[in-house]
This record gives sequence, C-alpha cells and structure tokens, in this order.
Amino acid sequence: MLLELVPVPVTDVDRAKAFYERAGFGVDVDVQPAEGVRVVQLTPPGSACSIVLSTGLPALADMVPGSARGLHLVVGDAVEARAELARRGVPVGDVDEHDQGMKFVPFADPDGNTWVLQEMPWRAGDFRGVR
Repeated sequence: MLLELVPVPVTDVDRAKAFYERAGFGVDVDVQPAEGVRVVQLTPPGSACSIVLSTGLPALADMVPGSARGLHLVVGDAVEARAELARRGVPVGDVDEHDQGMKFVPFADPDGNTWVLQEMPWRAGDFRGVR
C-alpha cells in the first residue's frame, strides 16, 4: 500500500495554495470539475505523497480548517531545509535536536495546520539530490 494523498483542510484554497507553493510544493492539479468544487493537489519536493486542498467535496466537507497536526516532511538536513523555507518567507521554528541526531523544525500554514521537518541521520542516503 502506498500513501499518495493527504487532505489538508483550509479556509481559503487560493491563500493556502500560495503558501504551499512558496514552501516549494509543486502544483500537480488545480481543477474545478463542477460548480462549487475545486481540487488543488500539491507535492513536496522529492515526495511520492501529495496533499489536497479542496472545496465542495462532500467526503472532506466535515474536516475543520487548521485541524491537521504534526504532518512530517522527512529531510536529509533539517538546518538546510529550515534555511530554505525561511528564505522563501515561510515562518519556521527553531531546530530542536534529540537523541541519535534526530532534528525537528516546526512550522504551520496560514490556517494553523502544523508541519514538522524531521531529520533522521541514518536515512541521509535517501535524499541524494533532494533537499
């Protein structure tokens, strides 16, 4: 089984799309397949899993904007990834280092959905050519 799409509930799809683009996510889809329905799919650099921002989809209508918590983006170098997000104008927290060299950096989208950059040194080989 491959996890390929995670819904992220937001109040304003355009504002959220702009935020995620600024964070470096690529836009895969931005469609309005029916009146009142919009689907925007974005993928973090190097990821096989995307997020979806939407309006008008009954299956996602009950999701509360800002309620996604602790979505992890695994990176090869948390300090470098933090610096890149900051350069792009994304407000990011400080690097929090833990046992075995694990590092975490928190940030949130405009609705308060929370994200964490996570570095696991033993996975450094997974990121050849990807920041």
